[in-house]
Amino acid sequence: MSTPSPGTYGPGRILESIISGEATTRSKLESLTGLSRPTITERVRSLTVAGLVQESTQRQSSGGRPATILEFNARAAATLCIDIGEERTRVAIADLSATILAEAVIEVKVSEGPLAVLRAITHSGRALLASETVAGAPLAGVGVGLPAPVDYSTGRTVGWSVMSGWDGYEVREHLSREFGVPVFVDNDVNLLLLAEKRLSWPDERHLFFVKVGTGIGSGLVVDGRINRGALGAAGDVGHTHVSGYGDPLCRCGNHGCLEALAGGWALARELRSRRAEYAEVTSARDVVDVIRRGDPDAVALVRAAGRMLGEAVAFATSLLNPAVIVVGGELAKAGDQLMAGVRELVYQRSLPLATKNLVITLSSLDDEAGVLGAALLVSDALLAPERIDRLTTAATATAR
Repeated sequence: MSTPSPGTYGPGRILESIISGEATTRSKLESLTGLSRPTITERVRSLTVAGLVQESTQRQSSGGRPATILEFNARAAATLCIDIGEERTRVAIADLSATILAEAVIEVKVSEGPLAVLRAITHSGRALLASETVAGAPLAGVGVGLPAPVDYSTGRTVGWSVMSGWDGYEVREHLSREFGVPVFVDNDVNLLLLAEKRLSWPDERHLFFVKVGTGIGSGLVVDGRINRGALGAAGDVGHTHVSGYGDPLCRCGNHGCLEALAGGWALARELRSRRAEYAEVTSARDVVDVIRRGDPDAVALVRAAGRMLGEAVAFATSLLNPAVIVVGGELAKAGDQLMAGVRELVYQRSLPLATKNLVITLSSLDDEAGVLGAALLVSDALLAPERIDRLTTAATATAR
């Protein structure tokens, strides 16, 4: 194995090695990087001045004088993490290791428009930043998940979505003005996918994630990286046509979309059409509540939805050949009532080679998954080696 060039190890790469645990003492950093002890000392000092590294009270013994262990100071800054949903929004404050410090759920609908939703988010975010658990950590960045296709390069929604009135709205610029820090915006499913990949399947390089909530969305990891496609729509099966179940009108204006057949809003619509007692059932959350009461109509509907979902996922399995398929979202809380149909159709309709070692499972993450994904998105950007190199240079110059 070749030794990396010392020139490749600026403060950012040093910090990366400390965070990963690859090297947590000065002597190990010397061995890893090929840099001299004075250079290592200088680079660690720059990270310490920036508040990103601290010396542990523990010591590591290697037979001689115990070495000081270097630790990442994840509480050096905070991030504001936002998961905007159709019916409600979750807002959280995390540290730089994506540990949630404080959170709140806002009962605000995207249909109320960007100004109302972002005003509520700003108010909640400031209140959380002032809470005792955050302990005055400075805000360094904001991460936002939107229930819509997002052009990641601009942070704007693109094309049709449930976010009527938001198309082209400058969400990133709005929140940047409010908080004065960098803002990163992505599709909500990509943030769920990021959390799932990092926290549940860190070594998996080919993963397909399906969110089944009031609507249906999906995303994919290819060769270890999230694949967003040309305009942020890669891997999304929610508005693909599924034959053989009629062609109900979808919210997008087309007929026969998977979401119009198996999405939470479509199942709620079907339940309301059957009995007057279902008049208040409008979302995936409501449908799951009815299922948990053992209602036979709701159970039969979600089982059928699982088979319809399975048809679309089977096509994606043959096309993308993932090693793992994870199903999450509110409707996934129906558990085996939904998953039985998904598994049946995927194994029945996909190519045998594509399903040979395939794992199909429910997400192990809870309702915090969206804000966790937002926290990871921001931390990855803030801790990128090239950014840390610039930050430490500025911090060291100021300290002199």
